[in-house]
Amino acid sequence: MAKKNRRKAARSEQKSDEVTRVADAPEGLAGRSFLYVGGRDCQVAHLRAVADGFGAELIHHDGGLREAVSRIDRVLPSVDCVFCPIDCISHDACVRVKSGCKKFNKAFIPLRNGSKSSLERALHSMNERGNG
Repeated sequence: MAKKNRRKAARSEQKSDEVTRVADAPEGLAGRSFLYVGGRDCQVAHLRAVADGFGAELIHHDGGLREAVSRIDRVLPSVDCVFCPIDCISHDACVRVKSGCKKFNKAFIPLRNGSKSSLERALHSMNERGNG
């Protein structure tokens, strides 16, 4: 019984640490919005949680699987930059994003893969450079 209580206390302590991290989000990216095109649907909630940790909003587009690729053009003007995992995006969507970023003068950041750590590294790097 004592072991169970210790595990429960450790879990609640860990949860309070997570809340503190969100509350102490870096100011450099706070209030920014990013478009993430491609990736895996099962990762979207995790990717949004990573962005939330930086105080930013993440808008997802599946890259043309179910959503129309033309939607990218409507979303691009309202975001600060675009992330594309190069391992999980259609060629058409990638070309559309690159040309749209040039047209609207938005940063295009290719990610090595669709993992949450890849996005987290990119956001951390942006935050350190102050390129929010």
